[in-house]
Amino acid sequence: MITLQNEKLTAVIVNKGAELQQLIHNDTGINYMWSGDAAYWGKFSPVLFPIVGGLKNDKYIYKDKVYELPRHGFARDRQFTPQQISTTEVVFTLEQDSQTLAVYPFAFTLKLRYQLNHNWLACTYEVYNPGNDMLLFSVGAHPAFAVPLKKDLQYSDYYLEFNKAETLQRWKLLQGLIATTSEPVTLDNGRLGLQPALFYEDAMVLKNLQSNCITLASDKHASGFNFYFNGFDYFGIWAAKDAPFVCLEPWCGIADSVNHNQQLADKEGINALEPGDSFVRTWSVECF
Repeated sequence: MITLQNEKLTAVIVNKGAELQQLIHNDTGINYMWSGDAAYWGKFSPVLFPIVGGLKNDKYIYKDKVYELPRHGFARDRQFTPQQISTTEVVFTLEQDSQTLAVYPFAFTLKLRYQLNHNWLACTYEVYNPGNDMLLFSVGAHPAFAVPLKKDLQYSDYYLEFNKAETLQRWKLLQGLIATTSEPVTLDNGRLGLQPALFYEDAMVLKNLQSNCITLASDKHASGFNFYFNGFDYFGIWAAKDAPFVCLEPWCGIADSVNHNQQLADKEGINALEPGDSFVRTWSVECF
């Protein structure tokens, strides 16, 4: 377990899954991350790699061979190796081994870099291809933030505000797979009011967002955060049924569609990385 701290924030990250589990404002004592109550969902902020979402029948085909991977891949359940750079920065590393090669036949280096700066936490995904073949992968975030942040408020007292004017297009999940059509979700002056029923049919899966910042806030409380993301083609918003949290999930990748042919190279949102090349994406949280 690694603890990062500066004058404003304290962050706690564990080696398993390089998972952020606490993000505390030192002045207010508010923990922006949810509690991890297994009665609802026993995770905090899993990394999604080497796939995002589910595969059709939990299987994919690569070079005429069939492989099996669970929803969101294996990285969230593996032990990463930490290297603490300073009191405000740490890098966690995961590389291929015999277990990963049995289900995912690629050489890779995956690094998660966490950095504190004043009232900001940044999480950077760095994927490197050390092999001789093209590396096919997806990567994504799944942080769960506490709602409400103030104990005497309700879930419905909070909203998500998008920084660009747009109508969301929600792609529904059918048994974990992406439907072939979408439906519009109209915002109220850029705001999406939080209600548990939003997630009774699983996550809100969004494509082609114009916004690159989503704010969680309440008109009844001063605390909240701005969630920034760039270079992610897909976005998920999710909570377990009636759970006191909301996940904001920028993705470079997406679940299989209901009519996917299961070929990994044909998968929507798959990233192809040449030998020796790197891929970098960052999301960050500005706490207030």
